[in-house]
Parts: sequence; C-alpha cells; structure tokens
Amino acid sequence: MKPSRSVYVAGGAITPFTGKFHPDFIWKGHPDFGKRENATIEELIHTVARKTLADTGVDGSLVDRGVIGNFVAECFVNQGHLGSMLAGADPGFTGKPFHRVEGACASGGLALFSGIEAIAAGADLVLVAGAEVQTTRNAKDGADFLARAAHYANEREIDPFTFPCMFARRTKAYMEKFGGELADLAPIVVKAYANANRNPNAHMREVKMSIEQAAQTSDKNPTFITNPEFKDWLKVSDCSQVSDGACAVLLASEAGLEKLGQGGDRAVQIVSYGAAAGPLGAVDDYTTMGVTQAAANQAYVSAGWNATDPQVAEVHDCFSITEVLLTETLGFCQQGEGIAFAAEGNTAIDGSIPVNTGGGLMAFGHPVGATGVKQAFEIFRQMNQLCGDYQMPTAPERGIAANMGGDDRTSVVTLYRKRG
Repeated sequence: MKPSRSVYVAGGAITPFTGKFHPDFIWKGHPDFGKRENATIEELIHTVARKTLADTGVDGSLVDRGVIGNFVAECFVNQGHLGSMLAGADPGFTGKPFHRVEGACASGGLALFSGIEAIAAGADLVLVAGAEVQTTRNAKDGADFLARAAHYANEREIDPFTFPCMFARRTKAYMEKFGGELADLAPIVVKAYANANRNPNAHMREVKMSIEQAAQTSDKNPTFITNPEFKDWLKVSDCSQVSDGACAVLLASEAGLEKLGQGGDRAVQIVSYGAAAGPLGAVDDYTTMGVTQAAANQAYVSAGWNATDPQVAEVHDCFSITEVLLTETLGFCQQGEGIAFAAEGNTAIDGSIPVNTGGGLMAFGHPVGATGVKQAFEIFRQMNQLCGDYQMPTAPERGIAANMGGDDRTSVVTLYRKRG
C-alpha cells in the first residue's frame, strides 16, 4: 500500500534493551541489587516519548495522535490501558486520541501501520511507541505468556517452551528439504553478536560469540526444549533475547515536518507498506513465510520496487532460522540459499545487503512490543549516519523492515527512502 499522503519518520528515541547478561540489568548478583530497580514499563514509555519530542523539537500539544504497540503487559507487569499511559508522558497529550495495538511480536509494526494510516487520514504528527517488560517472571512463566502468540488451545502443548519448539520445527523442516544441520546457522548468530558488540543500546553488547560457541552444543549453549522430535534443532544461542525496553518515533506529514523545531533535514519517507495476517495454527509450509511474503508483495508492488532496491534491512530474527527464511522471503536470495547467502558475508554491515546492523532480536534484544518500532528507528539512524561504531560504510538511501508476529501469523513490511 502507498500512503495517500506522504509520511516521514522525523526522529525518535530508544532506551537500551536490557535483561540477563546486560551489565546494567539488576538481579540478585548485581552490585546494585537492593539499591535500585530496573525501569518500569511506565518509565520506559515516558522516557522514549519525552526524548522523541526533544529530538524533534516538537511541543507535545502539536502531536495529533499517539499509538503504542505492546503484547503482554497484563501478564508480565499487571498493566493494561497503555494508550493512556503513553498520554501521561507530556501534558500536551491530554485530550488527544492515544491507543494501544497488539499483534504478538508484530505489535510494534502494527503501531507503525496505525500511525501511517493516521497520517493518511489527516493527522500531521503522530507519536508511535512500542514497549515491553519481560524480565519480571521466570523463564517458564514467560514462555507460557508468550505462547499466547500461538493458538494457545491447540499449540501450547508442543513444548513447555512453545515458540522455541515451533521454530525448531521450522529448522528441522528446512534442513530436511534443502540439506544441512543446525551448526550451519552459526555464522548468522555470530554476525548478530558482532554487530551488537558495536551497539551501546544492545542487550548483548558485552557478550562475545565465536563460530565454535554458536555451532556446538555445550553446557553453556544447550538444546533445551523437550519435545523429542525437535529437541536437537535449536540451541540457546539460536534464540532472541528476553528483554526490557522501549522505542518511539515521530511520524510526520509534509505539513508536520514544517512544525518540527529541528531535524527536518533528517526525514526518512515511508514509501509504502504491507500488512497481512493468517489464521492461528494454520502454517501450511514450515520452510516459507507466506504471510510475510504477502505483506512484502504489497509493499514492493505499491512502491514499484523489487528486492534489489533496499540497501539495508531490519528483519525479525526471533530465531536464527527466521533470518534465513526472511532474507529468502524478501527476495535477497532464492529459497534454500539463505544460509549460504549469510555465510558468504552478504548480510554483514559491509555486505551487499546489511541485515540487522545493530544485532537484531538475537543480540540487540527483543522487548516484543518495541521491536517493530525499533526497526523503523534503526533504518532512520543508518540513513542519517547516527549509528556510531555500527554505521554502514556508506549511508543507505533505501531500506526495508519486516516485523513478524507469532509463527508468521501477522506481518508488517515497510519500505523507506531518505528524503532528498
């Protein structure tokens, strides 16, 4: 779909993504344990909202609407009604329409989708945020909460860790169809961690990962699911992180750009977008991403682009196999070639199509509701040469983001171009 009015990412803000292994994450072994606590979801949301206003020089009263993506705040932090919580970030938001959207791990992408359509409907400035806090419960409780992104009644019992098992199933299906073994995914994991080591906001910014560590099963990198059919097809290192964090961007029309106090020359246009959904529990081919393919086709056709146009990509690497499937789905390589495509260096920061330059979900982190918004902000930052140590050698002018929810059941794909 092509917006009926021009839509731009005008600026934004992000918190560090934190959790286990992040040096600032408070747990019982941290020296500050008992002295301070990790940020609440309200603190995270208000921080990125206020910093986005500061980044763009916009008074809160000029913002027409707000939308926030979040998946399971009710489960992890006993908090719903997050649209109103976002509205509490600035007095100027009072009385404006602010609301929350949910689409599992694509919640942030759907928030962006809602913001784009609000601009198309006549708004000039729309604040889009995403946030999640997931470190408040143990891993098994968290896995149960996140299993609500599947068809809970029919799919929950596949394994105590439902989603890792579902994507181990995809890995097994892929390797059986195209050949290969789990260790072949190691270069994708290593690339994610290497990028995150250069990213001060990344969850795993201080954790190193070698090819040997990523390829081999060990006490520190076990296969942990119990389903006997799929247990050997996923290790800890193949998984995204359980993270807390938030991100926000300000979307603007042409008229909205004129209201900015600063940074209008940084604007990145959302050229087109696609959104698609499929019924829960009804994946017909575990070696493809059919719903994301539908969303990508909408975006490509509407823009008149093809897979050779993007110069940077943010894709939803919730597991290592997912990055393979999405690079194939977006057309960067043919089906069955995604592992070799990555191993040859094509998706590295200096490759032919850099993918997840800040570390992706595997190493930048995955606060679920924030991910789709973070993807948009990362492309904005790369295009404006704001990424510091993980900046691409040449700033890209065209980009793509694919944010996927559940087992490829909801997807949002957006295409970006630097405003000239």
